[in-house]
Amino acid sequence: MTNDVIEIEAGLEELPEVVAAIERLVPNNAVISLKGDLAAGKTTLVQAIAQAAGSTSTVTSPTFSLQHSYGDGLYHYDLYRTGFEELARLGLLEEFDKPGRHLVEWMDKGLKAFLAAAGYNLWQVTITPEGERRIYRIEPLNA
Repeated sequence: MTNDVIEIEAGLEELPEVVAAIERLVPNNAVISLKGDLAAGKTTLVQAIAQAAGSTSTVTSPTFSLQHSYGDGLYHYDLYRTGFEELARLGLLEEFDKPGRHLVEWMDKGLKAFLAAAGYNLWQVTITPEGERRIYRIEPLNA
């Protein structure tokens, strides 16, 4: 592992440590792909990030609305039911130009390729369940 890639094993009560690692490693203006199976804890991680950022909003998965915003500079996308082509068709790709962190669940290869080619700072957090705990792998995608 390089210095830009870390893995943290954590339970729910230790999520603030994962959030602190993300804040330390990932620049503020970045797009973060949240990768993991159904029920791996992607939205739970977004809840912890929003809470650490001072948001008092209820964090839910934006499966049907595609995007939620939690205060200034924190955006949450759920692309489970859609992908790059639908975002482009709806004119939502410009949303990634807004300053802040963009947390994307279910990012497809097309969106990754577009964002990388456009020069966005891309990171990935892979969440792997390990019993009641999770392994969080935080790494740059275009380093």
